Amino acid sequence: MIRIILNGKKADIDEVRDAVAILREESHTVEVRVTWEHGDAIRFVQEASSNGVKRIVVAGGDGSINEVVNGLMKLPKTERPQLSILPLGTANDFAVTCSIPHYPLEALRLAIEGRAIPVDIVRANDRYFINVATGGVGTKITTETPTELKNFLGGGAYTISALIKALSFVHSNGKLVSEDHGLEGAFIAAAVCNGRAAGGGQIISPNAYINDGLMDVVVILEFALSDVPQVVMEFLNPSIKGEFVKRFQTKQMESIPEQARSVNLDGEPYRTGKIEFEIMPKEIELVLPKDCSCILKE
Repeated sequence: MIRIILNGKKADIDEVRDAVAILREESHTVEVRVTWEHGDAIRFVQEASSNGVKRIVVAGGDGSINEVVNGLMKLPKTERPQLSILPLGTANDFAVTCSIPHYPLEALRLAIEGRAIPVDIVRANDRYFINVATGGVGTKITTETPTELKNFLGGGAYTISALIKALSFVHSNGKLVSEDHGLEGAFIAAAVCNGRAAGGGQIISPNAYINDGLMDVVVILEFALSDVPQVVMEFLNPSIKGEFVKRFQTKQMESIPEQARSVNLDGEPYRTGKIEFEIMPKEIELVLPKDCSCILKE
């Protein structure tokens, strides 16, 4: 049996209704709960756990996944249902990089038949995320989604005009502190990654794994117009120890800005000051396809 927690904005999608009908005709037990407002998904997760449901499906985008993950983290670990994903969002950053099928029937078949793998979650103060937290330009990409600025953080889709436009952004001053690393200065963008992509499928941390017990931190420092070629080169070559693009891995980190600012946790806005980030190893069981490249094979 699976129980689907369906984002109410996606409840009228015919392909989803058809997929549920087909699985029921095949004698699978498929229950559906539809969200109406923020907080419903967390309540449905708690309901599923108390009903003894072993596997739930979040049907929506990255924001829906984030809410369900936060619901799971409110439960004792032994009482958390396994999680599956039916991607119905605009970007589906996390689902795409995990190779979860796009078509509803295929995604639901995976939800029923697939294997569940323990994966990491990241704590950000008293909230949680499974994919990426972004700040600076990364935050604006998620909230405003201009194409040229998405490309600014893209793997191979850089444009000079995007980089020039980034120079006009108000930089965020502050510092990042972990056990082995420290950065202080003016940041154009920063990302704390468990997964690999954000901002509409833009690969930020191509070597991140969701079960390695580490966060991958990517920071772009303030740069001048004359530095654009260097910034491009550094971002496109993650193995390089850059002057403007800094990358490191850590289990814990504090982000200490000079003043409160907005960040995005899996695309969900969160305005705060200091953030304590901590990796939570193998906290939930996530149903994934066998060809998922985001899993570190043991």
